[in-house]
Amino acid sequence: MSQSSPASASADTGGSAQEHALLERRARLLGPTYRAFYRNPIHLVRGSGVWLYDAQGRKYLDAYNNVASVGHCHPRVVEALSGQAATLNTHTRYLSEIILDYAEKLLGTLPPHLGHAMFTCTGSEANDLAIRIAQHSSGNTGVIITEFAYHGATIATAQLSPAAVGAKGVPAQHRTVAAPDTFRDGGRAAHDFAKNVAAAIEDMRARNIRPAALLLDSAFSSDGIFFPDAAVMREAADHVRKAGGIVIADEVQSGFGRLGRGMWGFANYGLEPDIVTMGKPIGDGHPMGAVIVRPQLVSSFGSNTGYFNTFGGNPVAAAVGIAVLDVIEGEGLIENARTVGTYTGELLDALKGRHGMVADVRHNGLYFGVELTAEDEATAAAKTSSAVEAMREDGVLISSCGPRGNVLKIRPPLPFARDNAEQLAETLDRALSKW
Repeated sequence: MSQSSPASASADTGGSAQEHALLERRARLLGPTYRAFYRNPIHLVRGSGVWLYDAQGRKYLDAYNNVASVGHCHPRVVEALSGQAATLNTHTRYLSEIILDYAEKLLGTLPPHLGHAMFTCTGSEANDLAIRIAQHSSGNTGVIITEFAYHGATIATAQLSPAAVGAKGVPAQHRTVAAPDTFRDGGRAAHDFAKNVAAAIEDMRARNIRPAALLLDSAFSSDGIFFPDAAVMREAADHVRKAGGIVIADEVQSGFGRLGRGMWGFANYGLEPDIVTMGKPIGDGHPMGAVIVRPQLVSSFGSNTGYFNTFGGNPVAAAVGIAVLDVIEGEGLIENARTVGTYTGELLDALKGRHGMVADVRHNGLYFGVELTAEDEATAAAKTSSAVEAMREDGVLISSCGPRGNVLKIRPPLPFARDNAEQLAETLDRALSKW
């Protein structure tokens, strides 16, 4: 799971008296931990498809939220949710057909070696559970992650999220490796990714630590959005398995058709992960997550430890999950991600010829990273933040990511259309023309 860091602030620099009052109330009631997006935060009151609407009725093109994966407030998802909520909602210790129907449908989208589904409420919980299973099944403790990864907000997953806690917050038994950056230094980090994973394993071994897992976001979302060579990714997975660990594919960002080549991001590399974790887009905004696992990994875990989650896999969540899968298939959203994603990528690539600061455009399906450069890293980060703010003022919502804060993160809902792509590119062109 990956979390970006869009421009945020604790105080408004504009807006109405009502918005000022909301910000003051928010600070008083929620405290300093909650941060709002943008220098001038938006008071949203409604969403529909790829659009969000504020309290003054202004609409914004949402080019950021993969949470509402099939579009904000999709009628079929809302109908499934409300219909099941009006019928029954309870937990999985009672027998229920709908959770089995959903598990069967979800497993049907994955490779056959992944035979069991375990349900959670969030991607953080899913990654936490996956780590527990990996450590229990392997008897090992160490986890390998990338240097600016984000995998969740529980104690275990936060410690595996240097994007949130910094390198010093990662416990000594774990290891970070450079993300497979396909741009900087001629793509050396991408070329050396498997070698760096092998070196991390050797460093563990020298300190009497054994790897339990390699935990990978298939799009390297917080690291800056990269799509490295498939052979290198498979080689990295082989290194971990030979050392007694397993491979966990974190599909919170890249799953559910996002990359336009099928349902799952890991398939782009020809990987066969031992565990797949899911969250956010699994429920189109409803709080859901899942762990899909090789059955043999949980045979001992299930008998010795067991697993129960009061809300994970409840009938309402199952109804929503089925509806999301039906919409992805019925509306051809994976093909849309491929075709509109290609068109959007072409429009963004064209900006490189117009703006010298656009150094690289990385894209796969409806996932885009636009790297901006300047005379120094601080200036590049400042211009990236300014571009995000300018686009917000111009009615298009995007974000930023990467350890240097200089990559525009663009990740719209899957129904994104060609005219939406044109609006996005035109708005970004105007934002970049300010320098």
